[in-house]
This record gives sequence, structure tokens and C-alpha cells, in this order.
Amino acid sequence: MNDYDKYISPFSERYASKEMQYLFSYNKKFSTWRKLWLALAESEKELGLSQITDEMISEMKEHIYDINYDVANVYELKFRHDVMAHIHAYGEQCPKAKGIIHLGATSCYVGDNTDIIVMKEALELVKKKLVNVIDILAKFANEYKDLPCLGYTHFQAAQPTTVGKRATLWLQDFLSDYYDLEYVLASLKLLGSKGTTGTQASFVELFNDEDAPNKLDNLIAKKMGFDGVYPVSGQTYSRKVDCRVYNILTGIATSATKMTNDIRLLQHEKEIEEPFESNQVGSSAMPYKRNPMRSERIASLARYVISNSLNPFMTASSQWLERTLDDSANRRITIAEGFLAIDGVLDLCINVTNGLIVNEKVIEKNLKEELPFMITENILMDKVKEGKDRQELHEEIRRLSIEAGNRVKKEGLPNDLFDRLCASEKLHISKEEKEAYFDAYKYTGRASEQVTDFLTNDVNPVLKKNKDLLGIKVTINK
Repeated sequence: MNDYDKYISPFSERYASKEMQYLFSYNKKFSTWRKLWLALAESEKELGLSQITDEMISEMKEHIYDINYDVANVYELKFRHDVMAHIHAYGEQCPKAKGIIHLGATSCYVGDNTDIIVMKEALELVKKKLVNVIDILAKFANEYKDLPCLGYTHFQAAQPTTVGKRATLWLQDFLSDYYDLEYVLASLKLLGSKGTTGTQASFVELFNDEDAPNKLDNLIAKKMGFDGVYPVSGQTYSRKVDCRVYNILTGIATSATKMTNDIRLLQHEKEIEEPFESNQVGSSAMPYKRNPMRSERIASLARYVISNSLNPFMTASSQWLERTLDDSANRRITIAEGFLAIDGVLDLCINVTNGLIVNEKVIEKNLKEELPFMITENILMDKVKEGKDRQELHEEIRRLSIEAGNRVKKEGLPNDLFDRLCASEKLHISKEEKEAYFDAYKYTGRASEQVTDFLTNDVNPVLKKNKDLLGIKVTINK
């Protein structure tokens, strides 16, 4: 059977980066198992188990990465147990150490600790890409903080904002994801070596010492780059950990979908467009089309992550007592594909935000078409200040607005409300007032200042802290 005769995950072919794919590869998984077995043996030796020799340790170190998969596969068909299969396969390569590999441990020692290690490294890759999205959006917001544009509520024309201010809404969502990620990443711990029901009984027996198991846990954690282990567990670490990690992925998926939905709407208005390559085809039937396919792909992948967000919670809640195995097959798929999908989402977010096209003339045109309706309140206020009757002016503006609205909606003609307002003898708008009223920036409030304050006080400190992660390049596979 060749590759064209079997299912191949789209995450491998189209969506996820090589870096993220490696973290969930067999080589990463089983080499980490071997590192954990080595850490266990080294720690047990350091704590006084004389049967473990330097020669055994050296032998185990020599065969961390040259995994004999063919041998392991034969053993797994025989045992129907992947951990036992790899213990035996490792043992064949390390005949002197064969008898002490996995000493005192249960399967979750390698399985669960590896999952934590991989999730931590995957979160670090997600963090790297997330801060790059934040950096690009920050630059975009700053560049366009003063560019007035039509604001929308309910996707109906509303009070103007600026292009940069709108971008800060996307930016703030991603920033909250960053804070959540930092908190969870900093709190991740190893399972350690807790034994079959989490009591450490096998290690108390092995060392004949009540204090040795905790020392063993701490030594293993340190060797594997962790500050410590979870203080209590069953055979597995609590599956609530998976829930907390997956929440990060779901949050990023939500933020990315919100942003790209906005971009898709704005592309329809021809105001902002995602990048479009010179040879890119928008439609097989309509050559003129420039579909926002990257934003749509982000929404599609993100929807997969969001729809899967209940999965870890269902798994965590259905674990029986100290251990059941109904989590295993589910977690192999859910955790890996959640990270692979978000990796693809973030790569696309970097690509899209780094190449956003801002059509300033279209933005100006769309704003001018709606601005006459929005300035009526300012006109009303100003004329009342001059001593005119508010109710009489309100009726005049209402009548003229309806006439202009009918012209736009029923006749398909341009909005001439402002001309009608200026021609009204009751309003008596001077030439100077006319020019001032049509300054769109006048109606954007503190939008520009909000952008500056937000970038200065909230975003830039995060970017400064993570400056070594900035400037990555991404590749969109297909």
C-alpha cells in the first residue's frame, strides 16, 4: 500500500508546520520515553540502588534515538501493549540494562510524563507564534490608528472609528490568550513516578525508605526540565490538566475566528483584503474573484478546535477512581490534532495580518456615504447652542433624512443629505461649518489615543519581554 492508497491526515499534508508535527511524531514520543527511562534509572542509582551500574546507564544513553521500530512492532503485536513492546525493544539494544529498564514504574510513567513534556513544548511553540501575531497586529494598529473608517453595530453603519482602533479589538483578544497561556505553561508539572494507583508503594518497597519516592520524583523532574511534580495523582495525572491546556487552544481559535470573520466582512466591503498571490486562483468558474480563502481556512480549522473543546472535559469527568483506559485512544487524537490545528491557524494568522491590504480610498468613500446621517446630532447640538428651537430643528433634520434615505434606497442614487442640510434655511449652515462637519476624524472620539495607550501600557511590555521570539517566517503549504 502506497501513500495514495491510505488515509493521510490533512494536518500533515496541508495545515501544520514541520515543527509542530515533529512534537507529535513517533520519534519525539519514543525518544522521550527512553529519556524518561534513563532519568528513572539514573535517579534510582543516585538514591542508592546498587544493581544499577554506570555501564548500564551508558548503554541506555547510546540508544535514545536509534529506535528499533521493527522490533517494537513485533512485540506490540504479541503483547497488545505499546509500553511493554518498547521496553523489550529498548532492552534488546541495551542487554546489560535490560533488567532495570522501567524498574518500579507503571505505563503512565512514560505515557503521561511524555504527554506533559510534549504539551509544554507545543505550548511554547504556540506562544512563539502567538506573540508574532500580536507584534504584527500592534504595528498595523499603530500605522492606521488615525485613519477614520465606518464603524458597525449589527453590521449596520454606526459611529466612525479608526482602522487601527478596530485592530486593537483583535489584538486585545489575542493578548488575553497570551496571558492565559503564560499562566498554564508556568504551572505545568510532571506526573513523576507515582506507581499503579498513585501511592508510590512500589518505590517504598524498592528503596525500603519512606522518603525516597519523593526524592526520586524531584530528581526525575529536574532531569526532565521541570520544577516539580503534581503532589497527588491516581495512576495518571488529573485529566483536568488537559482541559486547562485545551482551553488555551480554544481561546486562540475563538480570537482568530473573530478577527478573520471581521476581515471577511470588510473584504466584502472592499475596505480591507487579505493578501492575494499573483498566480492565486479565486474561483474555478469566476476568474475575477478574490475569495478570502486564508481567513476562511482559519475559521474552518478554528471551528474544529472549538467543537472539540468539550472532549477533554468529558474525558476528565468520566475517569473512574484511580484509572480507566477509556481516555487513551481519545487523547491520542484530541490533544495532538488540537495543537496541529492551532499551529495551522497561527501560521495563517501571521500570513494574513502581515499582508493585509488597506484600501484607503474605498474606506473614505464608504464613510462619506454614511457620514451625513451621523453628523446630524452634532448639527442639532450646535444649532441649539446658537439659540434655535431643538424640536423644530429635529423635525427638519428628520424630514430631510427621510428624503435622502428614499433617494438612496428607492432610486439607487448617492446620499445627498448633507447638501440638503446645508441648503436648509432653518439650519443655516455656513461654509466654514460645512467643512468642519465633514472632517471624519472629528467623529472618532479617542480612538487614536486609545490605540496609543493600549500599545504603550499593555502590548509593548509583552513584546519587549518576548523580543527573542519575534520575526519568525511561516510557510503556507497549500
